[in-house]
Amino acid sequence: MKILPLTLAALLLPAAASPAAAQQVTEAQMYRDCMRLAAEQPKEAWEKAGQWIGLAGGEPARHCAAVALIGLEEYKEAAERLEMLATTSTRAPEVRAGMLAQAAQAWMLDGNLERANAAQTTALELTPDDPVLLVDRAVTLGSAKNYAEAAADLTRALELDPNRVDALVYRATAYRYLDRLTDARADVDRALALDPDALGALLEKGVLARLGGDDAAARAAWKALLAVAPPDSPEAQQAQDNIARLEIGG
Repeated sequence: MKILPLTLAALLLPAAASPAAAQQVTEAQMYRDCMRLAAEQPKEAWEKAGQWIGLAGGEPARHCAAVALIGLEEYKEAAERLEMLATTSTRAPEVRAGMLAQAAQAWMLDGNLERANAAQTTALELTPDDPVLLVDRAVTLGSAKNYAEAAADLTRALELDPNRVDALVYRATAYRYLDRLTDARADVDRALALDPDALGALLEKGVLARLGGDDAAARAAWKALLAVAPPDSPEAQQAQDNIARLEIGG
């Protein structure tokens, strides 16, 4: 799962050119380097962040350490640290919401949907009109089989950002589980109009066709997916499995 980034400028805002501003720029570069390392080499980032904390690196250093823990698969510890950072931070609401979004990702990786949902809900209290957070919470709600609530979050996200293909695909899936198949098909069609190669939309199109008894259309959708998907992608694997089940009449 890709770790959500935070805007660096929101954490470290340099003032006018001055020794203090130059120090902030140096710290900003250290933060940028540490966060990049956390994504690529989390063990090294963890060690670097620890050294930086010892040098009074403050919130950016602690944030880098927490993100490095996600890469080290210490999900619970990472989530708790990120939540604490968001609670104690005096930064802008958007920054604290971003930390909570990262905490929610860690909780999801830890398999704790309840804590993920709680973190996302708190983040949305800080930034209620953030479509990314709404989509993230919808994924959590869908994973917990709360499809009506997931669809509501996705509808709000689409009001804010009507061309979000991922939100359309997720809502189509939620609608399918709610037996709103006409609405689900409409969302898939809209998603594919925006991005004809959207893997999730092609996968869902096949599922909906299969439910409608049109095996030929289902097979065509999944083969279209396989033509554009990376062979090792989850969508490609699901499409291959679905086609195999069609072949044996499953």
